[in-house]
Amino acid sequence: MEALLYPDFPLDPSTPRGGQPAFWVGPRHLAGDDGRLYDAVADTLAGLGWTSLTIVRGRHVPDEAPEDRQVLRSTVLHISPDALRWAQWSLADEPFHLGELPIAWQIFARAETSSPLAEWSAYFTRDVPGEAVSDFLVALDARDQLAVPLAGPELVLDAVAAHGWFRDIDQPQATATDPTFTSHISLGEVPPLIQDADPRALTADADVAGPAGWQAWAEPALCAPCLWAASFAASVPHDLVAVFAASLSSTAPVLRRVLPEATRERLLRAPAI
Repeated sequence: MEALLYPDFPLDPSTPRGGQPAFWVGPRHLAGDDGRLYDAVADTLAGLGWTSLTIVRGRHVPDEAPEDRQVLRSTVLHISPDALRWAQWSLADEPFHLGELPIAWQIFARAETSSPLAEWSAYFTRDVPGEAVSDFLVALDARDQLAVPLAGPELVLDAVAAHGWFRDIDQPQATATDPTFTSHISLGEVPPLIQDADPRALTADADVAGPAGWQAWAEPALCAPCLWAASFAASVPHDLVAVFAASLSSTAPVLRRVLPEATRERLLRAPAI
């Protein structure tokens, strides 16, 4: 029997957790992940037929009680039936950071099984709404040509504009923000270590701009720590990023019991009956 990574968070969101009340909340991009980002996304992948493998590494002293074992790294790898797509959940002892936040989900895709390298990758920290990550994965699972662009970057900006986000005055073709100027999505320089098969992404010349990729983040207050961050390598098809952007900016309320402290006062709440 496989043990749950987060036994305190039941898979069924309608199940009470320690008597915590449930609320329908919005806006979604400030609602956090309800403390169950792994379970929400893993449930989606299981429904798509992806296989999961769990790797746990740690220190174990003879005669040590199981609850005293020190786990250094816990990774769960989910692989699509055709082995062209995979998603990795990893909270490590030396995590890969994005926007000064540790990466939780890493998603990869390749064009053919004979290639050991991913064509592109996408990264999500904790508190990214699980609905947006799940919708991105559903779209990825349904796509036949994983690395072929089917639309231009305008599709991403149109997706958030349809939900009331504003295009940046200075960069209307590359950046948009929500009406509270808290969450942002932008096409520009990709952070270091973002895996991409485009050879320009490996350039070491600081004077040569590499390929542009989409970045999204929520900053609850000016110069405050980010609530969450997401990064898409330059080769991620724009239509897949648009699915994420549309879900992230959706005006539909989401069910939550755990609200982010940094955005709690910004959320509209209605009791879930």
